[in-house]
Amino acid sequence: MSAKIIDGKQIAADIREELTTEVAALKEKGIVPGLGVVLVGADPASQSYVTAKERACEKIGIYSDDNRLPAETSQEDLLALVNQMNNDPKINGILVQLPLPKHIDEAAVLLAIDPDKDVDGFHPMNVGKMMVGEEAFLPCTPNGILQMLMRSGVETSGAHVVVVGRSNIVGKPVANMLLQKKEGANATVTLCHTRTKDLSFHTRQADIIIAASGWPNTVTADMVKEGVVVIDVGVNRVEDASRERGYRLVGDVDFEAVKEKASMITPVPGGVGPMTITMLLYNTVVSAKRANGID
Repeated sequence: MSAKIIDGKQIAADIREELTTEVAALKEKGIVPGLGVVLVGADPASQSYVTAKERACEKIGIYSDDNRLPAETSQEDLLALVNQMNNDPKINGILVQLPLPKHIDEAAVLLAIDPDKDVDGFHPMNVGKMMVGEEAFLPCTPNGILQMLMRSGVETSGAHVVVVGRSNIVGKPVANMLLQKKEGANATVTLCHTRTKDLSFHTRQADIIIAASGWPNTVTADMVKEGVVVIDVGVNRVEDASRERGYRLVGDVDFEAVKEKASMITPVPGGVGPMTITMLLYNTVVSAKRANGID
């Protein structure tokens, strides 16, 4: 029997509807959540992503301060803009789209963002707070994964979760978040990666697999047990002559084969992807509430 599909689009839509109501209530109190967005250069993927974020802000009523800068922008000028947004009370969240041009030190830019406006959850202060279980802005994709699990009724407490991938953006933070003593976590976590010996030994033990390796078919049907829950974070282009654009998008999991053994699985596209922007909006609303003393 095929797995139940975890519909990231629908879960994201549900959360955005909740946020729309919350933003409307804040506006009645004279509070308009604001997101400052910075894009340096003209990378097509980054442009598309930033445009999607801007549209999402508009739809739920968040003020978006959009700054699109030429690729030759100096690090000094970028840091000055970040500092300006740090001191702007209309801006509750700051998003500097990565990657940045090679002449700009990404770490220096992320460090310059006020941790109280770090809605991406990348500032070392927020990463440290997350690690020790203190209140902090959580990185958007990992937090979106936890929301998907909770809202799909997946029990994580006591479950064995195998995370495949050790990036600072997904693998490491989602592993840490699932270890925390809180609702929607309390899992036993094994963190694997592409250099792990006998990866299938670990994945076959998993109650939940989170695949974030960045390689197609990292997880195949022979690597999973019956009834496993699979969250596929990967987005990979593979050649496909039958498609007009010459390629199709696939995840890190062999979806067609694995869905016949899994109890639940996320598709690509339409799974984790829609949750990332949604959790950015969520963090921006939380920041606006904190700035105005609202729990």
